[in-house]
Amino acid sequence: MASKKNKPQDAAKEPEQVEQTEEQTETKPETVTMTQEELETVKKHIDELQKKLDDTVALLQRNQADFDNFRKRNASVRADSYDEGKRDCIRSLLPVLDDFDRVAESDANAEGWADGVKLVHKKFAEILKKEGLEEIPSDGAFDPELHNAVMTEAVEGMESGNVVQTFQKGYKVKEKIIRHSMVKVSE
Repeated sequence: MASKKNKPQDAAKEPEQVEQTEEQTETKPETVTMTQEELETVKKHIDELQKKLDDTVALLQRNQADFDNFRKRNASVRADSYDEGKRDCIRSLLPVLDDFDRVAESDANAEGWADGVKLVHKKFAEILKKEGLEEIPSDGAFDPELHNAVMTEAVEGMESGNVVQTFQKGYKVKEKIIRHSMVKVSE
């Protein structure tokens, strides 16, 4: 039993001894003796490690520079693509502008003037449809994902939550809404 009592006391002393040993190690440098051949081998190994380190740092610097160049080039390509898309869209709308110019030069009182404006409207709508524009349907039930309710009105015989009137058509391109339909909804 006496040995059991000593063990906890010894265990308490052991960490102190470990701390003292660490302090002693810090204050006293370890001395190692080696032959000239061993020293040369160690120096050679250190030189190899240093060369590997320098090569790795140089590789990382090159990779960082390549990535920075890629990012700049990518931003430039993106901006150029966006500008080219705008030019293509404007180019496809130029015939409509030409038609509007012809309508503006004609006499508003002339026969067929209204028909000419309707034809220009139709051509304009076809070009936009070809570019991917789709009209959002605004009849039936109100859908907050597609419609923007700006007014409500109590309408006899109509169920609550239905679109009563469309003030402005909504449009989407490739399933992405670019403008919600502005509508009046029944109460």
